[in-house]
Amino acid sequence: MVVSGVIAVVLIVAALFLPAPYVVESPGPTFNTLGKTEQGPVIEIEEHQSYPAGGHLNLTTVYVTGGPGPRNNVSIFQAFEAWADQSDSVLPVELVYPPDVTRDQIQQQNAAAMDSSQDSAIAAAMTQLGIEYNQEMFVVGFTRDSAAKGVLQKDDIPLRINGKKIENIDTLRKELNASGGKTVQLTIKRDGETITEEVTPNQADSGDYRLGVFLGTNYDFPFKVDIGLQNVGGPSAGMMFALGIMDKLTEGKMTGGRFFAGTGTISSTGDVGPIGGIQQKMVGADKDGAEVFLAPAGNCSDVEGNVPQGMDVYSVETLDDAVDVVKTVGSGGDTSALETCQSQ
Repeated sequence: MVVSGVIAVVLIVAALFLPAPYVVESPGPTFNTLGKTEQGPVIEIEEHQSYPAGGHLNLTTVYVTGGPGPRNNVSIFQAFEAWADQSDSVLPVELVYPPDVTRDQIQQQNAAAMDSSQDSAIAAAMTQLGIEYNQEMFVVGFTRDSAAKGVLQKDDIPLRINGKKIENIDTLRKELNASGGKTVQLTIKRDGETITEEVTPNQADSGDYRLGVFLGTNYDFPFKVDIGLQNVGGPSAGMMFALGIMDKLTEGKMTGGRFFAGTGTISSTGDVGPIGGIQQKMVGADKDGAEVFLAPAGNCSDVEGNVPQGMDVYSVETLDDAVDVVKTVGSGGDTSALETCQSQ
């Protein structure tokens, strides 16, 4: 009986430390886009007038423990520990990471997403401030069911659709949907030559019409905006970067000295998109002293019932919404007309 008992205890202890197919999301640090890190200013503007900014516009992060591959999985003990902590989330690996993807590939993708979000944030801030810049989209790949594969080629530059200049991705989407599935004429630049091709878009499950291409964007900004932040990946800091850039490019303190934090992707046209881990991000922001949190409208269902005590969470769909919240709250104005996730 003693031997059996010892074996049982050993097996239980061993089981607790065996890898489990889960990842743990926990609150990460926040970074003030108006401040500095050990490497220097988070946002630095060169060759253009900038102004001192005060208060906080903190981007938020999430620690992710575990990942693809047995070696990266958390232990059963870690999973149970996280389940017991209300500020952590335990999720199956396959819900967080695509199958057949290595950890190195994930890190590369996150780094690329961060670079792209920074460019989009600069573009969105300049658009909001009426500062002109040039952008050029190009084909980087095709979906499996692409309508344009075999017609368009990698590195093609879309110029016009049905004779209308393609200003940005929104122009392309609007014209494709306006076509109602009919064949469209695409004027593109290929190897320095301008040509016109015809493509019949496919209809997605959402009802939208698509070419089935992945597009990258090259920007040509009139002055330099450097964003320096190491060891942070993904696209979810875009909105807060855009707000920080705007505050530094405009006279006065947009925050009124208040402590704001938030999260959300940003498009070059200023649309704010939902992100993951918002519950952990609110907890991290609360620990660092944030009074007000800006949340994408698409995340409000995740916000309700999880707001830290004493924190106000406002719902934003666009950069314009976010600016309105910061300026109104920062100036001590009437906030009754602002959208909050708690009221939805």
